[in-house]
Parts: sequence; structure tokens; C-alpha cells
Amino acid sequence: MLKALIQPVTLFEQNASIIFCDETKKCAIVDPGGDIEILLNIAKEKELSPEKILLTHGHIDHAGGATEISEILNVEIHGPHIDDKFLLDGLQKQGEMFGLQSKNCNPDKWLDEGDVVTVGNEKLDVYFCPGHTPGHIIFFNKKGNLALVGDVLFNGSIGRTDLPGGNYQQLIDSVKNKLWPLGDNVDFIPGHGPVSTFKAERSSNPFVSDSVLG
Repeated sequence: MLKALIQPVTLFEQNASIIFCDETKKCAIVDPGGDIEILLNIAKEKELSPEKILLTHGHIDHAGGATEISEILNVEIHGPHIDDKFLLDGLQKQGEMFGLQSKNCNPDKWLDEGDVVTVGNEKLDVYFCPGHTPGHIIFFNKKGNLALVGDVLFNGSIGRTDLPGGNYQQLIDSVKNKLWPLGDNVDFIPGHGPVSTFKAERSSNPFVSDSVLG
């Protein structure tokens, strides 16, 4: 069983997640935007063994701590899609704008639609979901019906598309054509705010509900 521990980090209150295989206690740190000591302490307290870092996209609140954690733990960084390279190349400058310390990030492996990521004995399918950023991806554990969607979809809202590389129609298409086909009974962890289900968002989300999209 894949399980998830959610820890909001930095002034952006971004949901960094530690997902782990209950059988092996191996874990991945997803979108470590900062406050890395907190994330490392959680993994240590739960006796988890970090295997890799996973990134949904290249904004600093999601990727700001990736390089530093990678160096501390000697683990690889996988994701996002290569179209977010320009964001990861500018993480240090992004950090300076917000008063955050950050290093630029050069992932060990770029990810794309159809790739499969393993965490212990668990598998996550990768889906390419641009719109919030050009290279945004999401991770889906089919066995547990759990998705980590970054800033594509929120409880009651959707990701911003007014930042560099954002595209509103692409984001709507990503939700409609990539997320919804995964099934109504999917629990998802968004990049910010409380968790929800696809069923709930299709029912009441003012941006992407079935009544809005038709």
C-alpha cells in the first residue's frame, strides 16, 4: 500500500508530500519546496528510507529544496517534464525574489507521459498535464487510487495560468482529458490546501465541474 504524509512548507504553504511503500518503508519526497529539515526529520521519525525526489513542476515553492535534499541524501531527482527546464534553471533567482535560499536544479531524469516511477514495491504512472507550467506532470498510484497533482487542480479551484508559460486552455484540457478519465473515486493531494476527490471536484468545482465543462 502506498501511503502519504503531507507537510506544508515555506511561506507559500505548499504541500510537500512524503509518499512511502508500507511494505518496504522506502519513500520519495514529492515537491520539496523548502523547510528541508522538517521533511528530513519526518522521514527519520517514521523510519523511512528516501529513494528519490519527485517534482511535478519547476516553481520554487515546489522545487526550491530539491537540489539540497538530493545532495544531503545522495538520491536522484526525477521530473518534471523537460519543458520546465527554464524554471529549474532559474530557481536561485526565483528564491532571491521571495527571500528564499535555493539552488538551481538539474534533474537526473526528466519524465513524460507513460513513464512509471517506483517507490519500494509501489508504482506511479506519470501523466503530462501542462497549463500551470509548460512541463507540469502528475503522479497516479492506480492500486491506491491516489494522485499527486501539483498545481493542476485544487479543492474548489485550479492552478494559476498567468505565470510564465501558463496556458488556461491547456490546464482545462489537462483536467478534462488526463485527470477525469482516471476515475471519480480518486483521492488527490493538491499543491496547496486540503485534499479532495475527483468526484467532489466534478460535482462542485466552479472551474472544472461537469456542469461547467459540459
